[in-house]
Amino acid sequence: MAQAVDPIHARAEADLRFIRDAMARAGAFTAVPGWGGVAIGATAIVAARISGPPDNSLRWVLIWFGDAAVAAAIALSAMARKARRSGAPLSSGSPAHRFALAYAPPLVAGMVLTPVFATLDLAARLPGCWLLLYGTAVATGGAFSVRIVPMMGAAFMALGTIAFAAPAAWGHYFLAAGFGGLHIVFGLIIARHYGG
Repeated sequence: MAQAVDPIHARAEADLRFIRDAMARAGAFTAVPGWGGVAIGATAIVAARISGPPDNSLRWVLIWFGDAAVAAAIALSAMARKARRSGAPLSSGSPAHRFALAYAPPLVAGMVLTPVFATLDLAARLPGCWLLLYGTAVATGGAFSVRIVPMMGAAFMALGTIAFAAPAAWGHYFLAAGFGGLHIVFGLIIARHYGG
């Protein structure tokens, strides 16, 4: 008995359907974890309360470095969980990998500038620096994600710019508003519309 051969147009339609589905999944997946962002926001609000106004002390900087370490752990864990649930890979060439490659350079710049600000007695201006560079990281990484992510980056950048113009003693309020409030607001939006 001879096997029936699929017409070429049936195979082409199946291939196109597969490509469209893959592109839709890649476009809808965001490496930014929504619920993870909410948790990160909560830790930042606690850190702002503990740290108080910027005072050029090592204690103040270490509180925020501690919060950054906690936030990184939350983000990596939440990102891996989100990718696993959605079936999106985290390997080289994936949307998450491209996000990380674009996200990292502004964060490295922030790590370099932090001791520079501190040694020049400008630690009270670190909130503006951190918010601006973090916003840049999210906006550049977000170029490979859904539209809400670069919008979140722009909001952080705007808040960082305003923090530079505001009195230095308000720095912890700006950090609470950005790393706390913006993460919670955008985290809820991402969780609701882009799969947790």
